[in-house]
Amino acid sequence: MTARDNPHIEASFKTLKYCPTFPGRFGSIEDARLFCQQFYTWYNHDHYHSGIGYHHPADVHYGQAGIIRDRRARVLATHPERFASGGMPTPPDLPGPAWINKPKNLDHKDEQEKPTQN
Repeated sequence: MTARDNPHIEASFKTLKYCPTFPGRFGSIEDARLFCQQFYTWYNHDHYHSGIGYHHPADVHYGQAGIIRDRRARVLATHPERFASGGMPTPPDLPGPAWINKPKNLDHKDEQEKPTQN
């Protein structure tokens, strides 16, 4: 991968390519567009992604992942006796920010930005 590659798009292309319903050929550009619209609706709203704590990308994007994680934790805590042997599990951590090219001013949070001189 190069600095211009987008790992999220690369991952979605791999999922798309290995999708059992992906055709060998499309009959037209309209067929390809329709297939991709349906695929990416599923990919973003119904498919759980391990890299983002088994959330849907739409839930993370729209800030719902924390609410969903809290709900999952409450369900796990409902009957803690089920987990007596290994301790009660916790839902996966929420994903942090993802960067392709992280802005330099975020690399050093502790340092104050120096004012520019005109």
